[in-house]
Amino acid sequence: MPADRSTDRAIERAVRIARRVKEAGDRDVRAAIEKLDEPDFGNRQSLAIAESAWQQVSSVGIAPRLVFAHPTVLEAIPRASIHYRGISLLSRKRVSDIAGVGVDNWEKGSVAKVRQERALKVARLYNAVISSIIVDSADWTLEDGYRNILATIGISEDGSMRNFIGQQGERAIREKLLTWVEDSGLLASEQTEDGATEWNLTGGVRMVFASEPDIGFWKNSELAVVIEIKAGTDPAGALERLGAIKKSFDESPASCRNFLIAAVQTATMAERLREMRMERSFDMDTILGSEQGWNEFANEIFHHALRIAPEVPSQ
Repeated sequence: MPADRSTDRAIERAVRIARRVKEAGDRDVRAAIEKLDEPDFGNRQSLAIAESAWQQVSSVGIAPRLVFAHPTVLEAIPRASIHYRGISLLSRKRVSDIAGVGVDNWEKGSVAKVRQERALKVARLYNAVISSIIVDSADWTLEDGYRNILATIGISEDGSMRNFIGQQGERAIREKLLTWVEDSGLLASEQTEDGATEWNLTGGVRMVFASEPDIGFWKNSELAVVIEIKAGTDPAGALERLGAIKKSFDESPASCRNFLIAAVQTATMAERLREMRMERSFDMDTILGSEQGWNEFANEIFHHALRIAPEVPSQ
């Protein structure tokens, strides 16, 4: 991977996460919670609050509403979900999966009030996790909770950044490919419509940008070449991406030549790819950041596979 692209990506991620943490609004939410009267925590069992966690918080004089979620607080201030979800170190997706309630709109401030039964489900989930965290730490403090909030915001933004980079990477590949096709004189007919996704190339080839496959080349009405782009940079999602790659390659005709452009390849992913019907894989950063890398890719697709372009010198 070219060092300058790696450094730029690291800087972009760091700046974006730092900005998001600063602008998260968790301080405003905390201030709003502090202004509320203490809700009734009498029936703690129904709120999934462990008694030992409650006693630990009470013994150091922390206002319970700043630690444990209460449905009346979430009903009145839906954005308070940011605070309690942060302390519990849960992602929004995890909350949705477990409680069956999406809290995205709560935390964006686009919901003025939530229903009591939904608030109770979410509060119980937060409290069960928060209780476990507190019980596991004999000297837990509210400062630890605030650190958890910042960590949760950072982790969430890092995930968003990885998705953003993935989307940008796929867009960059498609834009460079289209520019190269135009510059190489391979367009048989000019496309002028905004948002075009299909182009007629020389040699009776049709190039299509879609979702499955990401890029397909049809020759004489047959799918001749498939290119899957996996620009995600999170190694933890590599196996998930493998499933999508395999599905696309399995569905292509037996005569089709399959290629992969990937930003990340783990050892396990590389081993699984060898078992698939695939011609070759390319490193995304290499073909985007190196003229030689791009020429090798272009030769493989247009000279060897489609046979509609002369070979480009690799050097």
